[in-house]
Amino acid sequence: MNGIFAENGADLLSADWLWAGTALHLVAFSLIVFHSLMNRKEAASSVLWIFLAWSFPVIGPILYLSFGVNRVPAKGWRKRRSNQAFRNARMEKEDDAAMPLVYWQSIRKALAIEPDTPFAREMNAAMNSIIEDFPLLGGNRADALLCGDEAYPAMLKAIASAQHHIHLQTFILGNDRVGRMFMDALKAKAETGVRVRVLYDRFGSTRAVFSCLFLRYARVKNMTLAGWTQANPIKRRFQINLRNHRKLLIVDGRIAFTGGLNLHKENMSRKGHPPIRDYHFRIDGPIVHQLQYAFMRDWYFATDEDAETLLSREHFPNVEPTGNALIRVINGGPESEEEVIADTLFAAIVAARKTLLAVTPYFVPTPDFVRALRSAALRGVDTRLIVPARNNHRVVGMAGRALYDTLLAAGVRIFERPPPFIHAKALIIDDAMAIVGTANLDARSLRLNYETNLAVYDSAFIDQLKRMVLEDIAASAELDLNAWRRRPLPRQMAENFCHLLAPIL
Repeated sequence: MNGIFAENGADLLSADWLWAGTALHLVAFSLIVFHSLMNRKEAASSVLWIFLAWSFPVIGPILYLSFGVNRVPAKGWRKRRSNQAFRNARMEKEDDAAMPLVYWQSIRKALAIEPDTPFAREMNAAMNSIIEDFPLLGGNRADALLCGDEAYPAMLKAIASAQHHIHLQTFILGNDRVGRMFMDALKAKAETGVRVRVLYDRFGSTRAVFSCLFLRYARVKNMTLAGWTQANPIKRRFQINLRNHRKLLIVDGRIAFTGGLNLHKENMSRKGHPPIRDYHFRIDGPIVHQLQYAFMRDWYFATDEDAETLLSREHFPNVEPTGNALIRVINGGPESEEEVIADTLFAAIVAARKTLLAVTPYFVPTPDFVRALRSAALRGVDTRLIVPARNNHRVVGMAGRALYDTLLAAGVRIFERPPPFIHAKALIIDDAMAIVGTANLDARSLRLNYETNLAVYDSAFIDQLKRMVLEDIAASAELDLNAWRRRPLPRQMAENFCHLLAPIL
């Protein structure tokens, strides 16, 4: 009898747990549906998340909290509030002769000029309304550097020349010979009295974090390390999906480097291993101040270091014009209601009239970008897309291939570059403007990551960049529409399935 009661009691307890679990699942599912509808972006993305939340109790809601909450009202963004606070500190110091903003405002008035071609003026007018804080500046020089073999020595030489400060920001810093080479170079300068600040993304640099690379340099005098994350319970941040993908090196407020290069060994030639194919850029001239300011905003958010210290004259020295390039900084990130990177890239594509060269390692764009590329080709623009033949993120590569048919049918020419992996990002429009930097043509770069691009108007720079792009095209295999449509059915099905996952890649 006691056994019967015990068995019935266990059944009742199991039933109670089942009802409780079902109730929690329904509540979690209802909240996800409510949030998806209140923050609607694309139907496919919302439907996918709702399906996952219903089909996978516990796991679905956890995935949604980690990766699906990618649009929060602007007033809720801590980063946006941090940017505004830093901007307010800047504005308060404009009349202080001890601060650099008087000079900064003067270069705005002297060098924020209009381009001299109708296309460039049209593009600049579009960006004026999108990127208010970062005007077009003249008097700059931009030089393209190919792979780590060219870029790393130039960057290390700049570090060695530092007299006052070095600011380094990267997505991936590897605990390998390249990562340690840079950290040792920074340590050596810090020990001479140069102020060094290093900002790395904790997600991108996970291996270096867990292998304790940064702990080796934590006590170096004059050297401060900060890991970017928005998953910090102490600061009430729970987003692991918002990553800082910027790559910046700024030396003494006079020299800057940016582009696609992370700091790890795969970017340099090794015995039997060519480097990852990537484009990086050295920048000189007044535009360095805007890259410095972009770094400072992120550093202020990550560390809460005093804004007055960061906005000191030493960080923004007088910089004389060094060349003929007109350059504009395009900073993007999810702290803004506007999708700055997406809007500027889209505007450039639809403005193209003659040629459009696009290089990207990850091609999973939103539907409006696909339509813009198709439209360019259909109106007679020579539209060429260069992507890796073998992607280092297999699912992402397959998801992008699901779009090739519709692009090829419209006349877009697609070139798949064989290994080494091409990690470069570039867009050249009508040989009149180039957009380069850190952003890929995928939804993550366009909506989730913090990215920095440059819009460059300079024929010498565009010629230099175009030669690199044409080299990659020459090394690539062009896809043929008829041959593409004859690929095996299982492969087509796999690519289409991967593209269904595009909203969460």
